[in-house]
Amino acid sequence: MAKRIEKTTPKQDGFRMPGEYEPQEKVWMIWPERPDNWRDGGKPAQEAFTEVAKAISRFTPMNVVVSQQQFQNCRRQLPEDITVYEMSNNDAWIRDCGPSFVINDKGELRANDWGFNAWGGLVDGLYFPWDQDDLVAQKICEIEHVDSYRTDDFILEGGSFHVDGEGTVLVTEMCLLSEGRNPHMSKEEIEQKLCDYLNCEKVLWLGDGIDPEETNGHVDDVACFVRPGEVACIYTEDKNSPFYEAAQDAYKRLTEMTDAKGRKLKVHKICCPIENVTIDGNFKIDYVEGTMPREDGDICIA
Repeated sequence: MAKRIEKTTPKQDGFRMPGEYEPQEKVWMIWPERPDNWRDGGKPAQEAFTEVAKAISRFTPMNVVVSQQQFQNCRRQLPEDITVYEMSNNDAWIRDCGPSFVINDKGELRANDWGFNAWGGLVDGLYFPWDQDDLVAQKICEIEHVDSYRTDDFILEGGSFHVDGEGTVLVTEMCLLSEGRNPHMSKEEIEQKLCDYLNCEKVLWLGDGIDPEETNGHVDDVACFVRPGEVACIYTEDKNSPFYEAAQDAYKRLTEMTDAKGRKLKVHKICCPIENVTIDGNFKIDYVEGTMPREDGDICIA
């Protein structure tokens, strides 16, 4: 049985969250199906997730989580070398509701199980309830026999921060300071929590994200570390782009920042699309009370 670690933090125990570019043993996904979030009953999304899972499984063992109702459909579409687990869930964003794994110098593995409230809870969350998503991290830790740290008093999603694995974490003010996350905490207290649970020394704050209605501006839509000391950042010089101000501000801030090691960041530009994909009348999306409605003309961020 995987244990809950209650009296210490990863930093105190010598565990850190590695960068995404460090070696990985396994990848997890959740099968999409919500008809009020995924168009056409989730079928196009399921086809896309299938292709992504197949591509990843060529290099890294792949696990997929799926509801009881969709288990047989999911199992039929995925190849045999991909493991499928039946697991209750509310939606398909495992990066946000799943565990954030941490390691120590001996190669031992633990995980952070953040509080999850569907990107804003009753203030501006995307759906209600979210209780099954909030259990996903613990269930995966049980499957993997990995002990975990639970932060009941701290709401955080995996897509709202990005680490370099060497003491630096990247976040946005729009998301982490939003009313639906941790309004009882100051900016300094949030920084301390991040440093304690990710084993970081420096928090780099960007301003706005590009999806205020969906995730309150997750940093993973704006910038990410590609290796220690180097960041990729969205960029556009088109003043008519809906992302112009956020992209320009993020790029400017990053070019003036240093990381926890004192290195001036090297910033790579990732060009924003000239034409954005938007929801139109051909997208068949169910309306369900308690879920943020999808409107014609909304920009599709993910």
